[in-house]
Amino acid sequence: MKNKFCKILAIFGLICLLCACNPKENRTVIQFASWGSKSEIDIIKPLLEDFEEENPDIKVDFMHIPQNYFQKIHLLFASNTPPDVIFINNLYLPVYANADVLEPIGDNADCSFYEENVLKSLSWNGKLYAVPRDVSNLVIFYNKNLFDKAGLSYPSDKWTFQEFLEMAKKLTVDGRFGVSFEEDSLFFLPYLMSEGGGILSDDLSRIIIDELQSVKGLKFYADLRKKYHVAPKAEESASATMAQMFLQGKIAMHLSGRWLVPKYREEADFDWDIAPFPKGDKGSIVQLDSSGWAVSKNSKHKKEAFMLVNYLSSKQSIEKLTKSGLIVPARQDVQNSEYFLDNKKPEHAKVFLDVIKTSKPTPVNVNYRAVVDDLNQKFEKLFN
Repeated sequence: MKNKFCKILAIFGLICLLCACNPKENRTVIQFASWGSKSEIDIIKPLLEDFEEENPDIKVDFMHIPQNYFQKIHLLFASNTPPDVIFINNLYLPVYANADVLEPIGDNADCSFYEENVLKSLSWNGKLYAVPRDVSNLVIFYNKNLFDKAGLSYPSDKWTFQEFLEMAKKLTVDGRFGVSFEEDSLFFLPYLMSEGGGILSDDLSRIIIDELQSVKGLKFYADLRKKYHVAPKAEESASATMAQMFLQGKIAMHLSGRWLVPKYREEADFDWDIAPFPKGDKGSIVQLDSSGWAVSKNSKHKKEAFMLVNYLSSKQSIEKLTKSGLIVPARQDVQNSEYFLDNKKPEHAKVFLDVIKTSKPTPVNVNYRAVVDDLNQKFEKLFN
């Protein structure tokens, strides 16, 4: 009986020892927050699993926040429970960098793969606070079938505002419109920038929306709808988005970004391509926005957090994200690879890369979102 008891005790002790030695029970847990559509998350999750497999002593707690992302990130910082790694964009980064809650990248990552203006977009007061994942710029998507039907040459990289307007007029027939129109500042800012204006001055010291060049660009944009009627009024688009109207053949040219490429590849039943934004007085200038990964300054696991950032920003990881068609990769060694410049639509995918060289990081300060929200309300009257 005594021997039997000793055996049971030994087995129990062995089980306890095995449990104590289970590496999964002793892993460092880091929290990672990101937004993203289902298709994007379907790429990110396997990347996180691969990271954990390569680093068995680290577990990633993935916090997917599909809506009201920055409101929730604000609350997490306010309650002193921020994620270790935060996916962030250049429009909100100044708020956190200025509040000194992000860790400067410094020597924690190799940033030699990125163009200077991409790094600048994720910097504050001369310090880089996020490792870039992708860049976001705007191009003109155009319906080649409608151009052919109207007997028009496709847009070139030298076309001007006036040529753009003349094309839009000729494409506005039979209840169809020449160009898209969206009231958010994201879509009218290129018209201002290409005329030498904008919302904030480059030194962030003043609002320049009421200065001559800004007013000129804004008037040209408003006139597309109100004066020339080559863009749909609010009641003419009703509940349809500009992307939906483009797919329905109801608009011939659509100003938008790379994020629409997968949708257009899958759903468009016509031939389409992209062209750079037309030239104003100062050339063809669209805003360069970017997203990347930042580390919380108060993270208790900064070493592991930067390990995750470096894994997600590696060439192999960015190639997988690029393959989906969702992003313009920030890494130059992926930009010029088959993963981006493949033979799928758009034919001139390189336009997305050429635009980086002529684009301009959006001038953003800590109050930028409040300024833009206020302007969007005021411009609703102007545009309608």
